[in-house]
Amino acid sequence: MKAITLRNLPPELTRIIRQKADKQHASINRVVIGLLENSVGVRGKKGEMTLYHDLDALAGTWTREEAAAFNRALTRQRAIDPELWRR
Repeated sequence: MKAITLRNLPPELTRIIRQKADKQHASINRVVIGLLENSVGVRGKKGEMTLYHDLDALAGTWTREEAAAFNRALTRQRAIDPELWRR
């Protein structure tokens, strides 16, 4: 396996990676590999589910008001008009 050198990591990122390594009792290398595997959706350890991030840009972007408006619109669309179902 090839080695990759990362330069100029922001101090905050370095701090977070070190904290994760300490918390997981793992090496910084293992933590970085795990973060990269998760971010691109590749299987890490055997048996783990593959993560997909296809819709991440959409998740959690609505305000409460926007979500409520969407739900109201869905409720109206789901209403059954008995006149349409008469024979």
